[in-house]
Amino acid sequence: MTPADKTSFPDWHGTTILAVRKDGQTVIAGDGQVSMGQTIVKGNARKVRTLAGGKVIAGFAGATADALTLIERLEAKLEQYPDQLARACVDLAKDWRTDRYLRRLEAMLLVADKDNIFTVTGAGDVLEPETGVAAIGSGGNYALAAALALMETDRGAEDLARRAMGIAARICVYTNGNLTVETL
Repeated sequence: MTPADKTSFPDWHGTTILAVRKDGQTVIAGDGQVSMGQTIVKGNARKVRTLAGGKVIAGFAGATADALTLIERLEAKLEQYPDQLARACVDLAKDWRTDRYLRRLEAMLLVADKDNIFTVTGAGDVLEPETGVAAIGSGGNYALAAALALMETDRGAEDLARRAMGIAARICVYTNGNLTVETL
């Protein structure tokens, strides 16, 4: 994208997506805020979806249409490789990096099943966290730090995710407390 192109598009922000796997439970939580510059344009966006008949959860950050295109592609990969989330994510990342159309999409995905969490990017990355916690988006680092600190407590995965997202919402102006939480 050239500098001229950047000025013709609004400066959109406003996603925090957090995945937590603890004690056999996997959760992805996402806030609902979408901002344009210093203005909140939507407070209840739904950025977390269930896929594969409820066996997979995906959260997205970035351009909504781009992210939804990637989620549709991921669903097709999951149909092609049932119960093989890692293979589906790697295949999606490969396509995303090599396909001329997909290569231009500006989004990130956080994808999980009951056993795995993956961050999938357009750079061809499929990253699995060492700690059972991953985050993306504007407030991702705040939510990640809070979740890592809370992992040492006896809180369950969903409570931990909700509390970490609440902390991120108090720190990041592009994150709100209107959460979508999906659990496996």
